[in-house]
Amino acid sequence: MQVSVFDTYVTKRDGNIMHFDIIVPTNTAEKLVYAFGAQYLKKKGQEGQEINSKQCQFCHVEHLQSYMEDNIRQQGYYILEMQGC
Repeated sequence: MQVSVFDTYVTKRDGNIMHFDIIVPTNTAEKLVYAFGAQYLKKKGQEGQEINSKQCQFCHVEHLQSYMEDNIRQQGYYILEMQGC
């Protein structure tokens, strides 16, 4: 399965930056990618922080990694945390 990776930078309430990738099945609508990002931000206590095409941009397509598979099949996305998460 191929997945699309969206490189995402969101400013947290304290002014620091969260950097993470939103990984979704290829051909997932961008609007849905932003909704997945908003769900993740809510889980991290950052509900209401802006996430749109300025903060979240398509980066590349890659082959699905096995450690991502369960999350993608169950919730439609996988978050790869990188900095400030």
